[in-house]
Amino acid sequence: MKNYFPTIRDYALIIIAASIQAISLRLFFVPANLASGGVSGIAQLINFYTDWPIGLMILIGNGPLFALGWRFLGGYHFALRTATSIVTYSILTDLLLRTPLFAADGAGTALIADLQGDIFLNSLYGAIVSGIGYGLVYRARGTSGGSDILARILNNWRGISMTQSYLMVDTAVILGAGFVFGWKEALYAMIALYVSGLVAETTLEGGGTVRTAMIVTGKPEEVSERILEGLIRGVTVLEGTGAFTGADRPVLYVVITRAEVSRLKAIVNEVDPRAFMVIGYAHEALGEGFRPLKS
Repeated sequence: MKNYFPTIRDYALIIIAASIQAISLRLFFVPANLASGGVSGIAQLINFYTDWPIGLMILIGNGPLFALGWRFLGGYHFALRTATSIVTYSILTDLLLRTPLFAADGAGTALIADLQGDIFLNSLYGAIVSGIGYGLVYRARGTSGGSDILARILNNWRGISMTQSYLMVDTAVILGAGFVFGWKEALYAMIALYVSGLVAETTLEGGGTVRTAMIVTGKPEEVSERILEGLIRGVTVLEGTGAFTGADRPVLYVVITRAEVSRLKAIVNEVDPRAFMVIGYAHEALGEGFRPLKS
């Protein structure tokens, strides 16, 4: 059973994530005429004129992209996870309208009425909720279909970065939304897409951003000892050579939290005011003293 637990956990997470995305679409994006980007955004634009079910159009629109993804993005393993995400998202997008959440006295309807006319709050809430959904899908090693698939294909086929691929696809949808819903709605939709990307990244990687420091000092032993004692952080000594003098210059490498930056500066300044230090930014630190390293 232990061998199957990671897979079961991933699929459960994908279903939960797709449900969160569907709730975000129905509660915030659709009522405020905010195009959500990708196939979902196109489905919203068509629904505005035809009243065709948004979920059904999302399912149909993902069909050709799903076939391309099967061919170019990993076959069987890609297909099952992506199909689970697409089908769950599409079905729930339409079924939510039949649930108590959207009943006349339901919480969803009350929330829609409360936010009606406030496009800023709709875009903000929609971005946060959908971003959490996207992040959970990525954490489960899946995709949410639509522009996800197209962006990955463009990245593999033409070497276009994922960021540029998403920008190309979603910008086209937002441009269409400007003509259909209005340019104010299109602007807020673009902001919502950006914020949802940040939330998705935080959900995927966690909030454990750290700082890295590289210190060039003439007193490496003293600085290292103070860091070990004062911050209780490990120090790695790298071999360096001054390009101008040709002399050996040890470089100290330290990983610290954001709150420890000022203390590190104070330590280095006290021991060697002439030291040279560069503070960097890292998404995550795994291992002793930080989060445990997991597969």
